[in-house]
Amino acid sequence: MSGQSHRGRDYKTGEPIEVKVVDGVVVGIEACPDCPGDRWLAPGLVDVQVNGYHGVDFQCDGLDENDLLRAMAGLARDGCHRWMLTLISAEWPVLLDRLSCLRKLRESSPELQRAIVGWHVEGPFLSDQPGYRGAHDPRVMSDPDPAAVDALRAVTGSDRVMLTLAPERSGSDAVIRRAVELGMTVSLGHTNASAGYLHMAEEAGASGFTHLGNGMPQAMDRHDNIVCRVLDTDCLTVGLIPDGIHVSPQLFRLIHRALPAGRIYYTSDAMAAGGAPPGRYTIGKIEVEVGADEVVRMPGATNFAGSALRPIEGVRRAARMLGVSWREVWDAFSVRPAALVALASGLEVGAPGDVVSVSDECVLL
Repeated sequence: MSGQSHRGRDYKTGEPIEVKVVDGVVVGIEACPDCPGDRWLAPGLVDVQVNGYHGVDFQCDGLDENDLLRAMAGLARDGCHRWMLTLISAEWPVLLDRLSCLRKLRESSPELQRAIVGWHVEGPFLSDQPGYRGAHDPRVMSDPDPAAVDALRAVTGSDRVMLTLAPERSGSDAVIRRAVELGMTVSLGHTNASAGYLHMAEEAGASGFTHLGNGMPQAMDRHDNIVCRVLDTDCLTVGLIPDGIHVSPQLFRLIHRALPAGRIYYTSDAMAAGGAPPGRYTIGKIEVEVGADEVVRMPGATNFAGSALRPIEGVRRAARMLGVSWREVWDAFSVRPAALVALASGLEVGAPGDVVSVSDECVLL
């Protein structure tokens, strides 16, 4: 057995503790009076939407194990030890082939099996309306059907799966129910669904909403828009990109006031530029440009086309926007996204041992 010990202060209680980890699992937490007072211990960040990282684009064919290990190392460096590899809209057979290849790569490496905790399929069952479709290719958008979900489960086996779709698309009700029957998490997104469609999706078993504030046009009806409708739902757990770019600080604060903390989680929604220097990158067939401001745009355009947010930086920015300590928002980027996809997380016995050490200034140690 391989073991290690972490000493510092519990990020929630402030109590000095020693966390013992054996074979990747927390086996003991004990009081530690002589622990360093400037070191905090917290569970590793969990990101349920990673499209690429550290120069690696998951939408490209021909990736190898080293590509995934490179992305994994970049995410771990930035505080995120477990994540869902995300594929965006493509023709359904192409997407399934790509997913099958990536799954084989994951199975070839124990490190990747620990890091990639599942698959997030974002599209192609999304709105094809300008603004709502975001950077997704409208030419591949389609209505879902239960057979497609069955095929997705056949490819992924017993792996954890999150499926993002627009509930206004024909057949979504039956597809949501079938996906939930098959153990998938269904999230809504890239949608202009009416309140009625959102309610239908909740009744069918949808439990999340993908990056609220993103995937919508600049101008919307001030009385009846997708943000207002989602905030008026009963139980959807809402994802936010806490970079201060995709969601303005004002809207970020308002969403936190409108919803209980347990219904908000954070994601980087990072693409290949995440954790990488400024330059040109790809999201599948789309070339994008990332400037020194870390904003991802189409070359020569002003609209956003992805995220370059590093997970630990997302924690810092969220804390600044809300005017609170990083300790108060840490769960939104760890425990809560994990819970959305039925993944164990937390600083407790039996939880995964991806414990991180953090300074008072929210710098990884």
